Amino acid sequence: MTEYTSRNIRTWSMLGSCGAFGIAAMELPNIDDRCVVLTSDLCTYSSLDRFKTKYPDRFFNVGIAEQNMVGIAGGLAKENFIPFATTYATFAATRCADQVRVNMGYMKLGIKLVGLTAGLSVGILGATHMSVEDIAVMRAIPNIVILSPADCMESIKAVIASAEIESPVYLRLSGTMNNPIVYKEDYNFEIGKAITLREGDDVVIIATGTMVYNSCRAAELLEEKGVSCRVIDMHTIKPLDENEVQKACNAKLIVTVEEHSMIGGLGGAVAECLAGMNRHPPLLRVGLPDIFMHAGTYEHLVEKCGLCPPSISDSIFQYLQSEHCNR
Repeated sequence: MTEYTSRNIRTWSMLGSCGAFGIAAMELPNIDDRCVVLTSDLCTYSSLDRFKTKYPDRFFNVGIAEQNMVGIAGGLAKENFIPFATTYATFAATRCADQVRVNMGYMKLGIKLVGLTAGLSVGILGATHMSVEDIAVMRAIPNIVILSPADCMESIKAVIASAEIESPVYLRLSGTMNNPIVYKEDYNFEIGKAITLREGDDVVIIATGTMVYNSCRAAELLEEKGVSCRVIDMHTIKPLDENEVQKACNAKLIVTVEEHSMIGGLGGAVAECLAGMNRHPPLLRVGLPDIFMHAGTYEHLVEKCGLCPPSISDSIFQYLQSEHCNR
């Protein structure tokens, strides 16, 4: 069984979320012997070489045929297997949209679709490989659980939790190698239950994926300016933890931070939740602009999009000074 030691957590961080998936995959047959793994020619990229060697009868490389992979996964699920299917996040969400909608959404087959390198992490390959709309696409399809872990340990916990539920799941893995560590100790991961990482009264930052770490650092910068921030890891985008959003309404400002388009992602989900309430504070959404980004390194793109800790801190501080928060 996976041991959540400080040494392992550091190793998983160095491997990145794709490497962490490979670690978690080795546990899947122990959790449920119906688990199988598919990939669309990303065996090594998904860190599945060890799984392929140890469990050759549970591993299927379908080649560069993502749509067929989801169809095959659906057939396996229909035969009572628990299929985990991996590909680039952008292909999982957009190229396979019809297969996802029919097999996962409409037929409710228990496919666990793993979107690798979500967000800007393969930005050097250009807009075709950046996955910044995947949450929006998946949110619009009924019956799909959407998970977006904050770091590599949470990625492993999310994979294991996915194997233990019957629902179709989209698992969004973001970040690069040397992924920042958010969780240094073991903790209880529960699908649909957000985690408060930091307490504060003035602002509540609701973040997901890699932006959880950056939001914690931004909160530290804001504290130096006298602004007290609570930071929440919203690792489950759907179903959203609406209780935590409701609790956030006691603050002066709610902020969502995500490595995803500001349209249809975490910010959109929180905005829809707030729209059903009689009173709530202003909502500031921090995410990617509604454009196709040019190719660039991960660090360059994150900074350019205003998603590094100082930029997040500045956006929040400026908003607090604006008329939106002083009406």
